Amino acid sequence: MRGQICGVIVIVAILDPLHTDAIARAETVMDPIRTIACLAFPDVMSLDVTGPLQVFASANVERQRQGLPASYALQLLGPDVGPVKTSAGFSLVAERAWREVDPGDLDTLLIAGGQGVDVQRRDQALLDWLRLAETKVRRLGSICSGALVLAAAGLLQGRLATTHWADVDALCQHADIEVQGDRLHTFAPDGCDGDAHVFTSAGVTAGIDLALALVEADLGRPTALAVARRLVLYLRRPGGQAQFSPLLHTDPVRTPRLAALLDWIPAHLGDDLSLDRLAAQAHMSPRSLSRAFADELGLTPGKYVERVRLEAARGLLLDAQASIATVARLTGFGHPENLRRTFHKHLSVSPQEYAERFGRSPRERG
Repeated sequence: MRGQICGVIVIVAILDPLHTDAIARAETVMDPIRTIACLAFPDVMSLDVTGPLQVFASANVERQRQGLPASYALQLLGPDVGPVKTSAGFSLVAERAWREVDPGDLDTLLIAGGQGVDVQRRDQALLDWLRLAETKVRRLGSICSGALVLAAAGLLQGRLATTHWADVDALCQHADIEVQGDRLHTFAPDGCDGDAHVFTSAGVTAGIDLALALVEADLGRPTALAVARRLVLYLRRPGGQAQFSPLLHTDPVRTPRLAALLDWIPAHLGDDLSLDRLAAQAHMSPRSLSRAFADELGLTPGKYVERVRLEAARGLLLDAQASIATVARLTGFGHPENLRRTFHKHLSVSPQEYAERFGRSPRERG
């Protein structure tokens, strides 16, 4: 429809340039409104719903400030029309039941996440409806653990995907999905390093990052930037979600050969933790130790030590009691530059940025 209108405008403008302004105004009026729907369900995470929808609503406000019509119509879908209780205890009101909606009437469909996801991913009627929706909507995406619903419907096979860092392992259980746990979202309007049709976002507020990217693709960077400024957000947040999540999940029960060594390493971060030193401490040969790390942790000893040191550095920076140089020395990085490089490699932010963003304030330190 949009292309047909534009084509008529070009032809008439050539025939009668004096009418160009009036026709441009007519095009603006006739520009179709994109219907953005978000699917909610009992025990949904409230911010997964309200955060992204507020971004689209704010885009409408910015358009109106410019004397332009709204670009988006927002809908909340639920299992039934009426209240949908969130995991926060209050309810949102679904205007329509998803089963009564023709997905062809929607431009973009977003699936929220939350504690109720496990029930939704077993609802065959919902999964069938989502498979139908994928063939009809321009864009289909998920917020947070909503990715698990798309995965259950088989809609993420062969695609990049992310989700809340705590649900990455669950998403990895689905075959043929390239899970990228540190991504904030996998929407890519050009189809490079992501997908313009089916996409996912990481934990909770990453849905807002996704919505800003969708607005930018629809309405351009100036409008998206105006929305970000109005909502006091980054248009593109620095770093991925790894800066919020623990990097190590070691279970001593599952690592019997390494349990004693893994307990010993954090107390000796400033020592020589070379492969030979670790092997001697574990009473194993370097080759056997490397094999044990690969089998039980999926890491080399060196990479494991680096991550333990990084976790320790994060803890000290959060406590805000030591300088970056002191943190680097205490955690075995030696020079601050080594610490900076490791932070950028794993968290995509500098130690200084991490401390400013997450560290305790002087008042909190008491």
